[in-house]
Amino acid sequence: MTDREMRIDELIDKEEALTDKQKKIIVSAIESFAEKGYSATSTSEIAKKAGVAEGTIFRHYKTKKDLLLAIVAPVMAKFVAPFIIKDLNKVLDQDFEHLEDFLKAILENRRDFLVKNLPIVKILLQEIPFHPELKDLFKDHIALKVYERFEKIVEHYKANGQIIDIPAYSVFRLSLSTIFGYLIARYMILPEADWDDEAETERTVQFILHGLGGLNSK
Repeated sequence: MTDREMRIDELIDKEEALTDKQKKIIVSAIESFAEKGYSATSTSEIAKKAGVAEGTIFRHYKTKKDLLLAIVAPVMAKFVAPFIIKDLNKVLDQDFEHLEDFLKAILENRRDFLVKNLPIVKILLQEIPFHPELKDLFKDHIALKVYERFEKIVEHYKANGQIIDIPAYSVFRLSLSTIFGYLIARYMILPEADWDDEAETERTVQFILHGLGGLNSK
């Protein structure tokens, strides 16, 4: 199994600089925060899940907020950001002639990542709005780096007439909000619904195409 195929918890498990207890605490914190949310999770629950004494956590971190910022946040910077960028580059490095093909590839790529790493995605969505430190971390390590690549791709499709003349940041926002709106509903809000994934993928892509370039995008 390559790094591109691994989940984030598997990457953490391979990190030699961390002790076994640290690995267990980090993974348990990610799982607990994702399952119940930061506010509803106690350090005693994290310690129990990790199989360590609660004092082991407080030996290094005075509060639960310190745990979130000192354990989960660096993990996001060291493991999540490079993993997301590397995984997304599988699509961004390809040369798609048509915007429609690019959008379908992005949607499928993000679907695969979300399914494999649902806990960490939940933490990002749940906690970033309430913790400026995590918001800055996400912006600096992920959002800006992704946007730099995406902007060049947008300009390419604008130049050949597949995207209307609007700012790249608007294309970025409108496209990704539509894609992630579908994926969040599919896997986090209504996962039990009877989804036709192939049809929903096509509808999502066509919705974006009609907004960005009309019927003549392909």
